[in-house]
Amino acid sequence: MTAIQPKTDTTAIVVRNPADGRVVGTVPIETSEAVAAKARELRLFQPEWAALGPRGRKRWLLKYQDWVLDNAEHIIDVVQSETGKTRADASGEPANTASLLDYWAGHAEQFLTDEHPRSFNPLAMTKKLTTTYRPYPVVGVITPWNFPFLMPGLDLVPALAAGAAVLLKPSEVTPLSAVEFVRGWTEIGAPPVLALATGYGATGAAVIANADFVQFTGSTATGRKVAVACAERLLPYSLELGGKDPALVLADADLDRAANGIAWGGMFNSGQVCVSVERVYVEAPVYDEFVAKLTANVRRLRQGQDDRTFAFDVGALATSAQRDIVQRHVDGAVAAGARVVTGGKPTGTGTFFEPTVLVDVDHSMACMTEETFGPTLPVVKVADEAEAIRLANDSVYGLSATVWTGDKERGERIARQLDVGAVNINDVLSNAFACDVPMGGWKQSGVGARWGGAAGVLKYCRPQAITSPRVPTQSKELLWYPTARRRVKFALGLLRASAARGVRRFGVAPRAAR
Repeated sequence: MTAIQPKTDTTAIVVRNPADGRVVGTVPIETSEAVAAKARELRLFQPEWAALGPRGRKRWLLKYQDWVLDNAEHIIDVVQSETGKTRADASGEPANTASLLDYWAGHAEQFLTDEHPRSFNPLAMTKKLTTTYRPYPVVGVITPWNFPFLMPGLDLVPALAAGAAVLLKPSEVTPLSAVEFVRGWTEIGAPPVLALATGYGATGAAVIANADFVQFTGSTATGRKVAVACAERLLPYSLELGGKDPALVLADADLDRAANGIAWGGMFNSGQVCVSVERVYVEAPVYDEFVAKLTANVRRLRQGQDDRTFAFDVGALATSAQRDIVQRHVDGAVAAGARVVTGGKPTGTGTFFEPTVLVDVDHSMACMTEETFGPTLPVVKVADEAEAIRLANDSVYGLSATVWTGDKERGERIARQLDVGAVNINDVLSNAFACDVPMGGWKQSGVGARWGGAAGVLKYCRPQAITSPRVPTQSKELLWYPTARRRVKFALGLLRASAARGVRRFGVAPRAAR
């Protein structure tokens, strides 16, 4: 069973619920010409949107927040229908989107305020210096299938708050939630600066071809293609890509908290989170006890398809292809000597795969080196924190990590040795809820970052420098033509006096240099 029908229909995508195979909706496959037309229309209305200023845009963003909250149950229904998520996992999407709308609407004015630095260069001290931030006219946002309503909220909302228009291309696997996202914006009567383009890779390519900035979230392989396409147009971009996030459990950790947190961090959304825990390193003195606690936690998880009942903890995987990746990683590990202590196989229904804990694993196995993006937790015994750090950094990815220890200072010291964009100490996924700090990947986990306070809005803007006179002007500046020795020497003498140290300030070489 597949999550979407094969690419035989050239006009529409048929969307299926991966938990049971039911058809739940269709969306059109937008042609390149249709995408270009939508981009042209966005460009017509974007100047008026930018001219509203942060306060004017705030009114629309908060009105949209009301719509999201008022329609939350319906949004959750749609998310569940095309992802196979549990009710609990799906419920976070509208709530977190509403929170993001509040944050960016409330902070955009502060973040976008002009800056007026003072020059250290004496030749510029007579100038008023201004840095202003002007939005890219059209931002292309390409989102994945794991959080089909929340993902647009992560990246689209700050772009709108910055004053940009947005062309949204959702995953072909889960486009129905994006349809709802854009429908809400239209229903509140907001300015037409948000458009939807549904389809496959060609549609995404058309979005890149018609955007002024691209925000992409997805696999590393596709991210490389996006980067190449953007580079050909000298187009700025930000990529959040794959991860293989490690957890380091030290001997002084609260093992109950670590086992509970890692179970949730590895199994939330069926492990389909970019910052999921995907591998665990445990110091030898507590390894057996930790594995027993983690295994018991994972074994107790309830898996299945619910509606509005909150009856299950773990839902289906989004596609059969993703289920097959998980099975390949587990089967390959077992064939190489790993042991399954709980789970380890598909349930036989839809795309469900049992929550799984693996032991006796090592870095020769794909389950430890490739992104799994599924409900598996491979656990490795290490001699000490040095080995845990070395193995955690032995990855092409560098998105996020967690450190579990009873000593907060030790945790922060270890965090600064991990080659990842974010580290959570005695917690998991917490950086995914903190808009004030950046969320970005190192190495093959991405380029740039989302969020980070002001940076989360300013990434969608072009900084512009403006200089203007601070004092009455003369007919000529010191260095203007015709060149005159006296004026040149005076101007450069001011620069030398402000920049040099000691006798060099006065044009005199120190004795040793003569």
